[in-house]
Parts: sequence; C-alpha cells; structure tokens
Amino acid sequence: MGERIGVLGGTFDPPHVGHVALAEAARDQLGLDRVLLVVAADPWQKRGDVEAGVDDRVAMVEAAVEGHSGLVASDVEVRRGGPSYTADTLEALARPGRALYLVIGGDVAASLGTWERPDDVRALAVLAVAARPDVAGSTGVVEALRAGGWRCEEVHLEPVAASSTEARRRLLAGEPVAQILAPAVIRVIEERGLYTRPR
Repeated sequence: MGERIGVLGGTFDPPHVGHVALAEAARDQLGLDRVLLVVAADPWQKRGDVEAGVDDRVAMVEAAVEGHSGLVASDVEVRRGGPSYTADTLEALARPGRALYLVIGGDVAASLGTWERPDDVRALAVLAVAARPDVAGSTGVVEALRAGGWRCEEVHLEPVAASSTEARRRLLAGEPVAQILAPAVIRVIEERGLYTRPR
C-alpha cells in the first residue's frame, strides 16, 4: 500500500492540545503511518503576527509531540528557508509510493484559493479536513471541496476549547494554561521566557 503521511502545517505560536488532537484524529481515522507537524518558518499570510521565533516554535512542537506515537515535529520549511508555501513543502515530501494527506481545519478550506499554487497542492495531496460543528462554515466543506476537484477525506474531531491566541493571552496575564498546553510545552515556554511581554 505504500507509506501514508499526514502533513499538518502551522505557526504553532504556541502549539496547543487542539493541534495534537487533530493530528491524532487524522492518524487514527485515516490509518496514517506518521503525521508531520510542519513549523512554518516564514508564514507569509501571517507575516508580522508571529510572536515566538522559529527555533522556539520548533522546540515547542518537539515538546508537544513527546509521547505521541506517530506524531513528528518537522523543520522541513525552516531548513528550506524563504516564505512557507504548502506547495513547496508537499513537493519536498513527495516520494514514489508515498501518499500525502494535508490535514486542515474546516475553517481553512475557504481560504485554499488564496494559497500559493493551489493547483499543485491539489495534485500533490489528499485533503484531510476536520469539519467541526462548533465552527461556523466548517460543516459541508468536504462536499464543496470535492465539487471543486479536491480529493478529500473527512476527519471527525470533537470540539477542543484551545487556541494559540488564547494561550498567549493567558500567558501574558499570568493565568493558568494547563488545560490548553501540554506540560512539556509549558516547560519550554518557561525556560525560554516566551510570551511574557506585550507585543
């Protein structure tokens, strides 16, 4: 059958329990051999909005996947340098006999047309879409994407009350984050003094 690899990209500023839950759901439901959590080095659509440096974000993702079988932190975009385009990343990961599954949230689906080289993304990977009923506009996206020529699989994910924005807010305010960040991620944040000053 060949190798089945999931690709979950993001700024991971910081990585929270929802990221891990999505990666594990994709791994289990689609029978993936591994899911790579790919840290965006230069996320061109969020330029100026990323708080932690790329080395810090890689370290946090490495901490986030500790003890989670089949989840792997990837610095493929960091090593490549330049703007982080998903099409380039999928090209770098493509191999004969390897099937790539691009793991995205249902809320991201509407923006696929704004990505760099969306036709290449469509050719290189199957979309693994987590449609959440609690997120407006995320239901029915798989059907819409298939109608637009995308190869899609749906990933069922229970709502997770976590976001990087909320984690940063709590950390800055000195509020507890144990419910949304793994202990190992909190340890990296504390050791490196991250998210303690207003931007």
